[in-house]
Amino acid sequence: MVSRQVGVICGAVAVLLGACLLAVLVGPAGLTPKGVLLDLLDQLPLVDVESGLTPRQQTILWEVRMPRVALGALVGAMLAVAGAAYQGVFRNPLADPYLLGVSSGAGLGATVAIVLGGAAGTIGLPPAAFVGGILAVAATYALGRTVGGGRTEVVIILAGVAVAAFANAIQTFLMQQHDDTLRQVYNWMLGRLATDGWSEVVTVLPYVLACVAVIVLFGRTLDVMAVGDIEASSLGIRPERVRLLLVCVATLGTAAVVSVSGLIGFVGIVIPHAVRLLVGPGHRLLLPLSLLVGAAFLVLADVVARTAMSPSELPIGVVTAAIGAPFFLVVLRRSGRSVE
Repeated sequence: MVSRQVGVICGAVAVLLGACLLAVLVGPAGLTPKGVLLDLLDQLPLVDVESGLTPRQQTILWEVRMPRVALGALVGAMLAVAGAAYQGVFRNPLADPYLLGVSSGAGLGATVAIVLGGAAGTIGLPPAAFVGGILAVAATYALGRTVGGGRTEVVIILAGVAVAAFANAIQTFLMQQHDDTLRQVYNWMLGRLATDGWSEVVTVLPYVLACVAVIVLFGRTLDVMAVGDIEASSLGIRPERVRLLLVCVATLGTAAVVSVSGLIGFVGIVIPHAVRLLVGPGHRLLLPLSLLVGAAFLVLADVVARTAMSPSELPIGVVTAAIGAPFFLVVLRRSGRSVE
């Protein structure tokens, strides 16, 4: 059993590395697998090899392609792990990282920053989106606690729907009043992985590492909570505290990556379900595999976004929606059958 799990994880790592190499190579720069691999080796201490890449190709590799691939892997990994965590704590197969209003709050924050315009709008967009997402989830929990004492998953989810509707209403009003910003707002909302060097990667990396580590450490606890709060309480687990902690951690990580990538939907639904179909519902294997497969999925989706309508570029959210929407319908259909 252990050897099978190791084999599955090694296979997922291989898929991720292959996806990253493909994403680096695809494009008009003329990069070759041999040249890229040799240049990567040349970065190691005490290794001195000639990659054969021109200075221009090296610049494209390290300042354009690699940061974009790294950002895509981080965003995909965080959204997939957050989706698995949400589905675990709420015992809801349709839960995703945007469940509690983080997308609407982030969208409102980004819209406010864009409406401000100028340098302040460009520089302030990621922190504004981050703060908006966090505040929306905080409002969701405050409303859920006021209405139902925060005791049930249903109350919290309904509170999230209400907060999201309110944030969307304000965002729509701002967009109507400043229609010159519509294109920029929609470009952000549809998602993009355009980078300015390594700055975005450095910004989100600490959040992703910390949040993923906490969620993975609670894999065994999520397995216990899957049988119900009463049974989990009898085993010494405090479900409400665990649920609050994991929701806060997953939301923090989601808000961090959304602040630099825009809204990229369906990753948190598609990836955990696809992995669950392969390895079962156990979170100790589901979470690390979701991380690896989610990273590979978004890297490959970005390749499609860059090449499908070359030389123009599709928003990556369009690509993930084209894949995720049919999958969502399949999940919804299966859920309906299970209820019957």
